[in-house]
Amino acid sequence: MNLISNIWNHPKTSSAGLMIAIISITGVLSQQGITLGTAGTGTVVALVGSLATALLGLLAKDPEVASQQVSGSANQRAGGANTSAKLGAWALIALLLPLLFVSGCSGKSVAQDIVNWTPALQSAVATVDSTAALLAPVDAPIFVAATVGFDAASNLLDAQAKAYLANPSAGVLAQLQSQIVTFQQQVNSALLQAARIADSASQTHALAAIQGVGTIVSTLLALIQSVSSKVAVAEMASQSTIKLAQVRAYRNDGKAVEIVAGHYGEPVGLARIQVARAEYGEAQAGF
Repeated sequence: MNLISNIWNHPKTSSAGLMIAIISITGVLSQQGITLGTAGTGTVVALVGSLATALLGLLAKDPEVASQQVSGSANQRAGGANTSAKLGAWALIALLLPLLFVSGCSGKSVAQDIVNWTPALQSAVATVDSTAALLAPVDAPIFVAATVGFDAASNLLDAQAKAYLANPSAGVLAQLQSQIVTFQQQVNSALLQAARIADSASQTHALAAIQGVGTIVSTLLALIQSVSSKVAVAEMASQSTIKLAQVRAYRNDGKAVEIVAGHYGEPVGLARIQVARAEYGEAQAGF
């Protein structure tokens, strides 16, 4: 009876809890490759999870606060503010659940997404190649040495993604997994080396150029994680010796959000959520 009474007396709390449960379950199902059929270009599981996320967001916008402010009751305002704060916290928890732009993705759709990122990645690498000319003479060799492998890494990743798109086999996926970790480590190493550049102007140029490549590599890592088994992700993370925590201070979230929003043609707010969730998933996996 207490359970029923709590649900009756706290409908928003109960609804938010239900939405979080649905999002959690659909995230697990997606990671296990369970789709429950297709819905448009996605899956039923992904659709249900997205709807639950949207409903939780609506719950977080508590309309009671406005009416309570009109009533002038201090106690009601405090209660409404507390409810709104709790719902906002639940919404934040939901944002830390499986990635919105990879939920329910198949191996082929991930491979296609990686291929679609290729022009942006090659453009970012070209920016890195031209950045050395902007640096102080003493700093340019350090930057060039730190980023020398970017061209080969981006070309190899593109070739492997296209191979996986044509033949989504475990063997080709393993190659993708290995290459994305290698590229990620090159980017992390380059960030640490660029951070040691003494000239502030040179350092700013260097970090900005590397960030452009790093944002795309992190996005591709999240995509590949989404179609990899837990064992494979653990193996990938074990090969990652330079961790996110070591380079976090040199990553520019604003720049990352701008790149993701531009690529997917979506609102900045949604891109910000995606970037945050990708970073959270990266850290949780041990990268």
